[in-house]
Amino acid sequence: MTGDTPRIALPPRSVDSRLIVVARAKRAEDYDAVLEVLVDAGIRSVELTLTTPGTFDHFPRLLAQFGEVADLGVGTVTSSADLGRAVDAGAHYLVTPITSTAFVQQATDAGVPIVPGGLTPTELFASWSAGASAVKIFPAGQVGPAYLKDLRGPFPDLVAVPSGGVDLDGASAWLAAGAVAVSVGGPLLGDAFSGGDLTALRDRAQAFVEVCAR
Repeated sequence: MTGDTPRIALPPRSVDSRLIVVARAKRAEDYDAVLEVLVDAGIRSVELTLTTPGTFDHFPRLLAQFGEVADLGVGTVTSSADLGRAVDAGAHYLVTPITSTAFVQQATDAGVPIVPGGLTPTELFASWSAGASAVKIFPAGQVGPAYLKDLRGPFPDLVAVPSGGVDLDGASAWLAAGAVAVSVGGPLLGDAFSGGDLTALRDRAQAFVEVCAR
């Protein structure tokens, strides 16, 4: 990162809760009931994925309903056009599974935090040095929490969010290893988007909230 390039911090609610829930549904209308349970259970940051059809069209409604109490980010951003649409929609932060310094620059210019994905030291350093708010270690399940400790050797200031295969025990271990937050999908959401028990979803969400608050 050059000296005149600002690094935009992640939203405070996401940092304070240390937990980002990745919501990947079959259709955007399915977000409503699930987010209501998540927010009620104490989740304060949800990444809505663009692999869910209709996410952009449905985003204003979700922002109006939940945006005052939870950060709503847009994830799986893989094009400059979609990044621009997410900014225009009012996303609190952006997440991309890839390493793109151009995306980092575009988001920074727009004043929106961005978390680009990467796995190798070269990928993660490229995004971090370009001014990313944090870097997403993805897929985190392929490396484990010890990997972040190793990365902290050459990159002591790296702000990292592991994503992919992070379960309840993994969340605790990654946070203990120095992650600023964990990004969690399936282990928390389970079958919630396919007609699963929402009471069970609430219990899982509360368990993750408690672990990440320690």
